[in-house]
Amino acid sequence: MTDNTRMIPIAGPMVFLVGAGPGAEDLITVKGLRCLQQAQVVLYDRLSGESLLKEAPPEAELIDVGKQPDHHPVPQETINQLLVEKAGEGKLVVRLKGGDPFVFGRGGEEALALEAAGIPFEVVPGISSAIAVPSYGGIPVTHRHMSTSFHVITGHEDPEKPEEAVNYQLLAQLSGTLVFLMGVGRLPQITRQLMTHGKDPRTPVALIHRGTTPSQKTVCGNLVNIVERVEIARLKPPCVIVVGEVVSLQPALSWVERKPLFGRRVLVTRSRQQASGLAAKLRWLGAQVEELPTIAIRPPKDPVKLSNALEDLTVYDHLIFTSVNGVEAFFQLLLETGRDVRSLSPETEITAIGQATAAAIESRGLRVTRMPEVFTGEGVLEALTPIIRKGQRVLLPRAEIGRPQLVKGLEALEAIMTDLPVYETVIPEADPAKLQQLVKHPPHWITFTSASTINHFMAMLNQAGLPFPRETHIAAIGPVTADAVRHHGLEVTAEAEPHTIDALVAAIQAADGSFSERRKESFQ
Repeated sequence: MTDNTRMIPIAGPMVFLVGAGPGAEDLITVKGLRCLQQAQVVLYDRLSGESLLKEAPPEAELIDVGKQPDHHPVPQETINQLLVEKAGEGKLVVRLKGGDPFVFGRGGEEALALEAAGIPFEVVPGISSAIAVPSYGGIPVTHRHMSTSFHVITGHEDPEKPEEAVNYQLLAQLSGTLVFLMGVGRLPQITRQLMTHGKDPRTPVALIHRGTTPSQKTVCGNLVNIVERVEIARLKPPCVIVVGEVVSLQPALSWVERKPLFGRRVLVTRSRQQASGLAAKLRWLGAQVEELPTIAIRPPKDPVKLSNALEDLTVYDHLIFTSVNGVEAFFQLLLETGRDVRSLSPETEITAIGQATAAAIESRGLRVTRMPEVFTGEGVLEALTPIIRKGQRVLLPRAEIGRPQLVKGLEALEAIMTDLPVYETVIPEADPAKLQQLVKHPPHWITFTSASTINHFMAMLNQAGLPFPRETHIAAIGPVTADAVRHHGLEVTAEAEPHTIDALVAAIQAADGSFSERRKESFQ
């Protein structure tokens, strides 16, 4: 998601009041994202999408001002003061707010406080939940045959007001769509007031919980029965309430909740650098993706062996890459030692295991000579057996601890092997609280893309004294990974064929279809 191609050419003191959008992290505006990527201080709350915080610079100060319904641990006056103080220190400050800053977001109050203090500010509009959440729920707020207007009303008025300001008598007479924000706690009063003032009791009503997120849940009814239906569904804030004939279109237009992995929680265990591609594909299918890196990539321990192997790269007849990590680590080492692709002989034949590995090589301007059909060490050996001749030199840049089968097979062909450890995989430090939460609320799926990911994951659980999450299905990228899973006494539900990320996602989707009776369950 990160886009640093165009930055905001400004430094502090400055405050950006940024609308984070309705909940989905990719619905923030381009300008809002660029402001966040340069922020020195970020003030955020519950509705601004905490997943967006990873877009802020690592050194940015993050301040949780944690607004929740009927619970404001940081009063608005204190938030205003913090904005003034942090900007007064000469910093670029982002106030990250759910939805749009000026749509029931108190952005106007914050802007007035900044103006009074002489602090420069800008407002970066966000996509309001008033239109986005109904859209994701399959409800157009306007339709030329049903509603030619829509009206946004707060369902949570300032309790210090002497009397209710919402004119229900007027609202009940409107033919347009009524959208109530922050009103789930007052749903009985809202429906009663509308009917009391003449709204047809049969008027359709929908409540959309956590709209635009994988936890979205929509409950439909009418003014008479919606309160009971919401109670049965146990909907909690945040919810958007939609009242009007357009709600009748929801069954036909509900597109998000039809996605094949909607409502499924999937844990991705790849290294942090590699997780984004798999996560993006799963989110596209509607899954709620959580990331728990079980691998951290570090430089190798033996610089002498590296230096010797890189001394003259032109002597190698074959260069074999078994992973994207190996490609990236190898070429990074070349740069760090004053070399580049020109250090390789143009006669060297390059073999890649897997499409992603081949793409990583070709992105550096090199041509992959061959890519075995079977993406394993054994597959590479089978493909190279007719090619490699006695006495040829083979360079194998890979992890420090790699499977020995490929090396032994090539040595049996009497090739001169250099098994070069260009990186090592280690177990990252795990947050015990996150692991406990994972076991307490198990995901539907866990993905493993190498033997190391499952081995490290089990080691992390064992160190924390925790069992493998119950009733969780396992997806493995290939037979080597699947064997490692079974080595721990676990069952593999889905295995990719071929052994690629796209095939892994497809295998999860196919296997998950057999659990359709569970898909209607909403994971709270």
